[in-house]
Amino acid sequence: MPRRFDIANSLLAQGAHVRAYDPVAMEVAAPLMPGVEMVTDAYALTMDCDALIVVTEWNEFKQLDLEQIRDSMRQPVLFDGRNMYDPDKMLKLGFHYRGLGRGYNGSAQNGKVAHETITIQA
Repeated sequence: MPRRFDIANSLLAQGAHVRAYDPVAMEVAAPLMPGVEMVTDAYALTMDCDALIVVTEWNEFKQLDLEQIRDSMRQPVLFDGRNMYDPDKMLKLGFHYRGLGRGYNGSAQNGKVAHETITIQA
C-alpha cells in the first residue's frame, strides 16, 4: 500500500480529521481510505485545515496560488514530501514549511540539521 495511506491512517488513528485530494487517483483511493474525507480540489482541501502534507507531485500542485492556500488555512503549516516548493519562498509567504529530507526549513546550520517542534492547535 502506498506511503500516503500509511500517513492518513496514522493521523486518523490519533484522532485527526483527514481530507485528501488527488487529481488522478481519487476514485481508486476513496474506497481504500473510508475514514478520509475526499474533496474536489486543492483549495477545498486547505479550507480551515491545521496542516497540509504534500505527498504527490502533480503539476497542478506546482501552480497553486500559495497566498490563497495560506489564507484559507487555520495555521499555515506545510510538510512538503516531494520538495516541490522553494523553502525561502515559503517562509517569506509566512508558512511554517518543512521540506522532508531537507532538514530544518530546507537548510542545514553549520552542517547539522536543526530541529524544531511545530505545535498544531486543534
